[in-house]
Amino acid sequence: MRDLQKRLEALEVDVCHQQKMLDTLNDELVKQWKIIDRLAQENKELKGALGSNIKPLSEETPPPHY
Repeated sequence: MRDLQKRLEALEVDVCHQQKMLDTLNDELVKQWKIIDRLAQENKELKGALGSNIKPLSEETPPPHY
């Protein structure tokens, strides 16, 4: 019976460690998604600001050294 109690306690400790690890990973994932969302918004804003000044490659004239 004592052996069963030790095994149960060991399992509970393992589950607690795994839960803490999952919580930490989830927090990091949320941080990364916030960064990705911010960068995507900045990229969209930059494209909007520069979009009217950038010609498609087919319309660009080659540099003088060509």
